[in-house]
Amino acid sequence: MSASDAFSRFARWISHASGRPTTFALALLIVLFWAITGPIFGFSDTWQLVINTATTIVTFLMVFLIQNTQNRDAVAMQLKLDELIRAVDGARNAIVSLEEAGDEELAKVKAGFDSIAREARAKGAEDPQAGTRGASSG
Repeated sequence: MSASDAFSRFARWISHASGRPTTFALALLIVLFWAITGPIFGFSDTWQLVINTATTIVTFLMVFLIQNTQNRDAVAMQLKLDELIRAVDGARNAIVSLEEAGDEELAKVKAGFDSIAREARAKGAEDPQAGTRGASSG
């Protein structure tokens, strides 16, 4: 197993574990414990530094783990959409992998879809069934 695969597995595990109610409860208990110990330590700078440092470290590390998970999910979703585009008759295969296009090309494609949507809305205002794909007339 490569280091990249190991990191991805670890990131998935942490992402799954961090979203569980028990993990939230544990974090809440840690914060409550820290707050309760305030009077014991006289609300000192060191006491405050403990929670500040801990939360900063956890947040810093979670950013990378969450980004890894989001990147992987985005790629998987894009591949699924590409497969649907490829499989549907009449779909334009040219928009497969459109996420790799430049801003100008994306703007042109978006303008084309905006035009299609305006036409569909106009037809829908004239005939409510016209904008419904696959609707039976009758």
